[in-house]
Amino acid sequence: MIDRYALPELREIFSEQRRLQLWLKIEVLAAEALHAAGVIPDDDWERIRRGATEVDIGRAHEIERESQHDVLAFLRSVTERLGPEGRWLHYGLTSSDVLDTATAVTLRDATAIVEAELGRLVEVARRLAMQHRATPMVGRSHGIHAEPITFGFKAAGWYAELTRDAGRIARAREGIGTGKISGAVGTHANVTAEIERFVCDALGLAVDPAATQVVSRDRHAELLTTLAILGGTLERIATEIRHLQRTEVGEAFEPFGAGQQGSSAMPHKRNPVLAERVTGMARLLRADALVGLENMALWHERDISHSSAERFVFERSLGVAGYATRTLATLLDGLEVDGERMRRNLDLLGGMVYSEALLLAMVARGADRQQAYRLVQAAAHRSTASDTGFRAELLADEGIARWLSPEEIDRAMDLEHHLAGISASYRALGIDPPQTEES
Repeated sequence: MIDRYALPELREIFSEQRRLQLWLKIEVLAAEALHAAGVIPDDDWERIRRGATEVDIGRAHEIERESQHDVLAFLRSVTERLGPEGRWLHYGLTSSDVLDTATAVTLRDATAIVEAELGRLVEVARRLAMQHRATPMVGRSHGIHAEPITFGFKAAGWYAELTRDAGRIARAREGIGTGKISGAVGTHANVTAEIERFVCDALGLAVDPAATQVVSRDRHAELLTTLAILGGTLERIATEIRHLQRTEVGEAFEPFGAGQQGSSAMPHKRNPVLAERVTGMARLLRADALVGLENMALWHERDISHSSAERFVFERSLGVAGYATRTLATLLDGLEVDGERMRRNLDLLGGMVYSEALLLAMVARGADRQQAYRLVQAAAHRSTASDTGFRAELLADEGIARWLSPEEIDRAMDLEHHLAGISASYRALGIDPPQTEES
């Protein structure tokens, strides 16, 4: 992650120092288990326990330039500081035992950071759903006015989807927390399953029940695709804010700091830069999901075609997901909602947003559906083409008057009646229903 978007806690989790210390911890845990199994003598284990406590990163880099193998360089940098007891480190292990098990710890811990950021976003969306449960606005389809909703109802949809994302993230975190200490091609030929269990238990990991030389990459693909789905949700919400902030709409605005500037050339500009940033980052998450899927198919029991890509993709994807989630939570937490503008926009078409209710009222009285549709449609078109209001056109239409009285027209065009059904979604989500006269 570049500095501009890096979360400090994720940067620490993915730091080289932590990675190498994890490698060392795995090696020492394996040695401890081998000692308990009677393989490593007491004196040798005691010297390993006291002497193998830290990694000299500079020395490891120096050796790697010669060996062209990062795990071997790490091992040599540790064992050359020990005596003969150093021969027991990596006993029966293969590089992937160390790499994949350490990666499991790293990804599990990093996913927990994203999970915490998502938890905050879920709560912000829930608060908006409650706060604006009775803030009416127009619902749109194809970008065109459709029927009345409330802004809280829109936020409730975000809350529902984000809650599903949280469930997916939790499952992916559990699945990615899987290690292996089973040796070359995973057969436990030179390291027992008991050693594997001891190491993984100490690290809080599950054991891959049938690993090859590597932990199966479907687990990693699940994490990356889950992050991509989360990105899709973040983008959906961010795109909505971008539309609502458009000059012609003007219903909601992302926070704008006192000294913030929107344009280098136009002082009046207030642009949805945070929402646009989240939208762009979702594209990275989708791209990284493809890398995870392509890394699943390795030759036979293992190759390293996945390795180079994973040196980038894990830190980037989790970093982007964490930053984008935090950014959107900050955006929504400070969102400026213009309820008056929402109401003006809702009334912009003079009640045409109730056209379906009028259609259904006529059908309920016995009108043919297609005939009723054409009558309401014609009234709407006449209203659009003239200065006559929609309700006036309805009242003046003899065909409509055959089926609906003025009072029935008013009931069909009643906002509170139209919004009353929203309470069902609130109850289904386990949050309070909106307060309307009919609820």
